[in-house]
This record gives sequence, C-alpha cells and structure tokens, in this order.
Amino acid sequence: MKLEHVLLGVLLQKPGTGYDLKKHLDSFGRVFRSKTQMSQVYRSLAKMEEDGWISHAVEPRPGAQDAKVYRVTTAGTSAFLDWLTGPYQPPARFQEPEFSARLTFAGFMTTEDVITLLDTEITTREQEIARYRFRDRRVSRLPSLSFDERLADTVGEWAHQTGVAAMDAHVASCKALRATLLGETPPAPR
Repeated sequence: MKLEHVLLGVLLQKPGTGYDLKKHLDSFGRVFRSKTQMSQVYRSLAKMEEDGWISHAVEPRPGAQDAKVYRVTTAGTSAFLDWLTGPYQPPARFQEPEFSARLTFAGFMTTEDVITLLDTEITTREQEIARYRFRDRRVSRLPSLSFDERLADTVGEWAHQTGVAAMDAHVASCKALRATLLGETPPAPR
C-alpha cells in the first residue's frame, strides 16, 4: 500500500488541500498511517498530479494564503480502484496496515469485494495459526554473557500467548464482520 492510494481514497470522499489530508491522516488515518509528515503529503500530491491522478484548483482565501484544492481525475479513480479491488496479498504480519486501509474504503467496494477480502485474510491467518500455533518453541542457547534462561523462557511464552490472543481476536472480528455482511448472526466469541 502506498500513501498515494490512501490520499486518493480520502480525496474521492471529499476534495481537499494538502493540509486537509494531513489533518485527516493525523486523526482518522492513524490506524494505517501514523506519523505522516506534511512533506510526504506534498511530495505525494506532486507525484500524483504529475501522473495525472489528481488536479488542483486555486481557491482564494481572503486574508489568508490561497489554497490548492485537489480533486481526483478519471485516471486517479482507476488507479485507486485497481489497488482497492485488486488482488490482496496478506502481509506476513496481520498488524500491517494494508488490510485496515482497504476496509477503511469499503464504501467504494461492493459487499462481495469486502467478503472476498475478508475470506483471503481469514484463510491466510487460519493457515498461519495451523502452521505456527503449536510449533516447538524451545530455543537452543549458548550465551556468551550472563543469561537468565528461565526469565527468557517466561517472557518468550508471554509474547507467544499475547500474539495468540491478538491473532484469535483478529480472526474472530473478521469472521464477525463477514457474518454481518452476509446477514447472518456473527459467531459467538470463544
């Protein structure tokens, strides 16, 4: 996922200035894009305009600096929809922002598109659970410094269990959304 895709999605909801986009990312967009700098927004806008994905009009502002208001072009709309509804390759970590970003723009998809996205995510994460949940987590160690093996094992097991709980919650929430979209009763939490 590129910043340009996120900016296109935001601008397709409402034309705006670079400042408007930054403000949106700082509040609503923090889920999938934290700490975006103004310079990144303006560089992306310049590239998007160069690529023909957006255009701008200057909006006079009495008593303040005139503002460039950006709108998405037909080419930009196509680029956005190609990304949004194109093949989804789940990243190695479910916490990566691509999945959440696509869901953020669900209003531009069909219900079937969202269900396909959810099915891909659920299948991938269930395969990961089957492959890694009960793997041998013993670690062969030959430390060259003082090393508390019991402490390391305790923290390692805590990290594993925390990850297990997060993955289970993620899969359960995806299944609940899928059921809701299909008009079914979401599965009861385990």
